[in-house]
Amino acid sequence: MKFFDLIRLVLGNLNRRKGRVALTAIGVVIGTAAVVVLVSLAIGLQRNANEQLYGIGDLTQIQVSPGYAMEGGGGGMSGVKMVPAGGGGGGGGTSDGTTLLTNDALDTISAIPGVVTIIPRDYFYGGVNMKYQRLEGGANIIGVGTANLADLGLKAEKGILELAKGTVIIGSQVPKNFYSPNLRPGQETPAPPELFDQIISFVFIKWDQDGNEIHKTVPLRVTGIITETLGESDWSIYMGLDEMKVYNEWASGTHINYNKTGYNQVVVKVDQVDHVLDVNDQITALGFQAYTPLSFVQGINNFYQILQVIFGGVGAIALLVAAIGIANTMAMAILERTREIGLMKAIGATNRDVLTIFLGEAAGIGFVGGLGGVLIGWLAGQALNVVAIVYLSGQVSQQGGAPPSIAVYTPAWLPVFALLFSTLIGLISGLYPALRAATMVPVNALKYE
Repeated sequence: MKFFDLIRLVLGNLNRRKGRVALTAIGVVIGTAAVVVLVSLAIGLQRNANEQLYGIGDLTQIQVSPGYAMEGGGGGMSGVKMVPAGGGGGGGGTSDGTTLLTNDALDTISAIPGVVTIIPRDYFYGGVNMKYQRLEGGANIIGVGTANLADLGLKAEKGILELAKGTVIIGSQVPKNFYSPNLRPGQETPAPPELFDQIISFVFIKWDQDGNEIHKTVPLRVTGIITETLGESDWSIYMGLDEMKVYNEWASGTHINYNKTGYNQVVVKVDQVDHVLDVNDQITALGFQAYTPLSFVQGINNFYQILQVIFGGVGAIALLVAAIGIANTMAMAILERTREIGLMKAIGATNRDVLTIFLGEAAGIGFVGGLGGVLIGWLAGQALNVVAIVYLSGQVSQQGGAPPSIAVYTPAWLPVFALLFSTLIGLISGLYPALRAATMVPVNALKYE
């Protein structure tokens, strides 16, 4: 039997029983629509979560700190001792169990495939206050070992990102740290100052052995403001690492030699996001502590992938019920068309021809139901998307934050998969009735009443 003859015959048989086919296909429509809507909801939630999570930092960066290791030596705390971590290669192991981030260790890390650059960073060891005109505020100052903050993936909202001696670059939210110390009750709170290209007096504070404060005031010019990232940089002030080293030597009263004491933290920049977790594991294997925001994002993605499977399974249960309906419809059709089957075989139809016809009808019911389910599922997803975005936007406007861009997302592969899956369900459901029809004896079929 030719393919187009088979299609014409299948469509003709389905057309003769419009009501029964429609009622049977409704179950497939419901199951397919449920699969499309629920999986689209899970994917939309994942995409929305990723949009929010991608603001926690550059996902190609790894924060690396000195490593520590513990070894049990007997029971109780007296049997626990520190041992050098990381073994050879890093060049930073010490007798107290610390793997230091010395320059030799940085060379070892930079040799890992995928590492683009390594940027040391340090914080001020004492306290810091800022003074600008009549305003004061706290400060989170970070010294970085790079001449350009663009190496950290940051962008400039105003000014430049190049660090020079006597200058700082501030985050977009730093002006909100300022307040008026002389503000009286009832007076209006002053607006955040415009700090770009202004000189801020930084008051560095350290304490002597008696607990007395010692101040050192340094005027620094703001040469750039960083574009908002929703991360640490929004509330931070950056200066060169060499300049930070001078202030830390003043605060600690000792000379700092990074070749011996190591850096407190370094930022490792990786060429691609796909390589980050592998590089992170290799750095950890060297004995250092390493953290990347990508590990958190991946954990969230794994959760949503499991959610997709669960939601898809719920829809698949509805398709399973529809499959039983298709099998029942085809079984009843065989009983009604027994003499027709005998007549087809009497005029030369083979078992394969009869099997193909009934399988085609079952698959046709699954295809028609799947097509309707995909359409209804997509429309329901769009309606749910509008309602969800309006609701979530209202919540965000009250609590603050960025509104979601999408709540339900239907990727191009999902409707195709749902349509093929519903057709396959129909095909499998009609397999047993079709085998019964194909194996009928023509004489018995023609005598059937």
